Amino acid sequence: MSTTTTHTGENEVTILARVLGNERGQLSPEMARHILDLGFSDRDKARMHDLAVRNQEDALSAAEKEELFAFAKAGTLLSILKSKARRTLGIKLETQTAS
Repeated sequence: MSTTTTHTGENEVTILARVLGNERGQLSPEMARHILDLGFSDRDKARMHDLAVRNQEDALSAAEKEELFAFAKAGTLLSILKSKARRTLGIKLETQTAS
């Protein structure tokens, strides 16, 4: 009989932080700077835009819906990793307020 153990607080971000950083999930300054340089290519951005527009028209195949969801998850993960990288480097984002 096999059992599955669920670790509370384990998700893609904490696992990747350990892979990219140290055992405690802390990023080195070098890795943090590298993460802040990461981003989607122009080709990927164009693909995401195309999928998003066609999704609003309910014109995506099942495979394209999965692809759009994968882009969304990757973008969320990248945003969270970049936030962690900024914290590691002590960088604060300036917030803009509407006048």
